[in-house]
Amino acid sequence: MSSVTPPGWTPARGYAHGIVTRGRLVFVAGQLGCDRDRKIVSEDFVLQAQAALANVMEVLAAGGALPVHMARMTWYVTDMREYMSSWPRLGAGYREVMGAHYPAMTAVAVSALVDPAAKVEIEVTAVVPD
Repeated sequence: MSSVTPPGWTPARGYAHGIVTRGRLVFVAGQLGCDRDRKIVSEDFVLQAQAALANVMEVLAAGGALPVHMARMTWYVTDMREYMSSWPRLGAGYREVMGAHYPAMTAVAVSALVDPAAKVEIEVTAVVPD
């Protein structure tokens, strides 16, 4: 798996513009910042994001994938300003859970998530090499 940056573009920071890979696909459904009983862990955005990422990790592991196999990640957030203002703490929390692998990422602001207390939902597509 390798990241792609078009010629002349500024390199992405904290994500990849694109990923080139081949192998077995593992699709991770949107994961909330909740515990195993599906209860939201905190009102804090970063703590919810870390819990959602930990849930992504568990699903990846169950599918035989590692964080380095993530090709794309989509974040659904209920408050884009909160997401953006959380970047320093969020980046540290991301690296704590996921390491230094940065797939192609998209962040989308949504009006609500399935749990009214949820502030973030993260879905992933991973590719385990042949």
